[in-house]
This record gives sequence, C-alpha cells and structure tokens, in this order.
Amino acid sequence: MPQYMLLIYTPVEGGPGPEERAAEMPRWYEYTEGLRAAGVMVAGDALHPIAAATTVREREGETQITDGPFAETKEFLGGYYVIDVPDLDAALAHAAGIPSVGYGSVEVRPVFDMSAMPSPSDAEPAEAQA
Repeated sequence: MPQYMLLIYTPVEGGPGPEERAAEMPRWYEYTEGLRAAGVMVAGDALHPIAAATTVREREGETQITDGPFAETKEFLGGYYVIDVPDLDAALAHAAGIPSVGYGSVEVRPVFDMSAMPSPSDAEPAEAQA
C-alpha cells in the first residue's frame, strides 16, 4: 500500500492558548491510538517549536547555518504522521480527523517509494556491459 505523510500546520498567531492545547491532548492520544488500531500508523511525532529550528543552506559553495525556520510563515509545521493506506481518499479521511484541523491545516503528501530505485551498487559499469 502507498504511504502518505500528514504534515500538521498550526497558526503562528491566533491559535489555541496553552490551556486549550493541554485540554486537546486527549484527542491527540485518541487519534494516534485510532491510527494504530486501524493498522495504518507507520510513524508520527510532534516537533519542537520553531524557535528550536536551525536551517542549513549552501550558497556559492559556502555552508550557511541560521537559527530558525527556512522562511517566515503564518503557519508552522508542528508535527507529522506517516500512514500506510490504500489510496489518497483514505489518507484524506484520516487527515480530516486530526484534532487541529479546525484551526490549522493538514498537508497530505504521498511518500515516494525509494525502495523501487536501483542503488548505485546495482548498476554495472558501462565497460562490463560490452
């Protein structure tokens, strides 16, 4: 079955306060347990706040390391789930159940199956093929 990543975005400003987030935690536990019980959970975790982010870039041959996220946005990536479901419709149905969907957003993206790609060690040198 294909895998999908559910990327959970939360508003930087105007989202729930600390008390509301704490009150919402049982819904997150229930949601996660529901994914496990359905047998679709592959992985998932919350991420530390954007203040803990570090961004690495290479520009003109120089590595640049900066504190914070890649770009300023109105929403930040707060966590993710990877699920293994039959199709996009099933992934969208699971995404709609995420507790923060009422005030944030969930990006649903298929995971590219790299196991189907040949590894460099599998390729024969051109002269060996002749």
